[in-house]
Amino acid sequence: MSVVLVGGNSILSITHMDLTHIRERLEARENDLSPFATRVVESKGRARPEDPHPYRTEYQRDRDRVIHTNSFRRLKHKSQVFLAPKGDHYTTRLTHTIEVQQVARTIARALNLNEDLVEATSLAHDLGHTPFGHVGEKVLNQLLPGGFHHSRHSVRIVQKLERDGRGLNLTHEVVEGIRRHSKPQGNFLGRDAVEGMTLEAQIVRISDAIAYLAHDINDAIRAVRITVDDLPRRAIDALGCRHSQRANALITDVIVTSAVSMSEAEAGGDEPIISMSEELGEVTTLLRDFMFERVYLPLSDSEQGKSAMRITRVLFEHYVSQPDQIPNFRESDETVERIAADMVCGMTDEYAFRSAETISPGISAGAFEGRL
Repeated sequence: MSVVLVGGNSILSITHMDLTHIRERLEARENDLSPFATRVVESKGRARPEDPHPYRTEYQRDRDRVIHTNSFRRLKHKSQVFLAPKGDHYTTRLTHTIEVQQVARTIARALNLNEDLVEATSLAHDLGHTPFGHVGEKVLNQLLPGGFHHSRHSVRIVQKLERDGRGLNLTHEVVEGIRRHSKPQGNFLGRDAVEGMTLEAQIVRISDAIAYLAHDINDAIRAVRITVDDLPRRAIDALGCRHSQRANALITDVIVTSAVSMSEAEAGGDEPIISMSEELGEVTTLLRDFMFERVYLPLSDSEQGKSAMRITRVLFEHYVSQPDQIPNFRESDETVERIAADMVCGMTDEYAFRSAETISPGISAGAFEGRL
């Protein structure tokens, strides 16, 4: 059987025997990328070698594997900032992920870097988030020996937990981009912070901040936590008043600033980095600090935040004390605490409510009344 593909001004007749030429053509396209791009043919590969796919590159395969995981699907019912929101238009962990992907691909395309690598990393970067967002993460970090962080757990998911313990066997570049996407409070820009990272991984890291700042401000306004006029005056002057203006200003600045860095590197300067101008870098730090002070930290201290912490703690302690209720527990050689954290982290907000109610009836009443 033959298949006819129409592309540009050419018509190609392809048989099953010729499918490999599609992947080779896709790989050859990367020769036109920036000299600083990460090319798939130069990948450090997978922990377990696999035969190449006939018509998808390795980074495209990684993207598809992530999308078809249970962990990815569960993101639609995990909190971003506002805990188990009733409104239909609040950002969830899944819509956040999609926005990060969109921002990252826009930047990668503008800078002629590897979009497939950026896309795969973006889609996987938050797979390891707990129910109730950073509130749930904070509890597990306190309870789990050695601590808990969602970026490390995202790596654990793709390397070990998915596919019944086999993991996704993603490429080295995607795994490292996932591992290093997180940013501390305060100034997260600068050469030292991204040392050893591919430009594509740096794009995902900065796109994560752009996306969550833009939509978290929107959600905080929707929830009447803040108004536009509450935002720092310097941020309004630099970025505008609307969501689209803020996103566009930040993305444009990253593209322009990073393009200059790449041009200087081509001329013999320092290695290029993905960054913002000094002015918008300061504005971004100012906005992040404002959001921590006015939104993120107050939400943690709210009745909903405290209730979410109690639910997370009750679930973890329950599974530590009764590990037989964890599916396939006896097949694991890891500590009960580690497996209990895996179990709790894999829950959506709603499943965490239901599970906690069976353990401690009424635990979600009040702060989360009517959510079950």
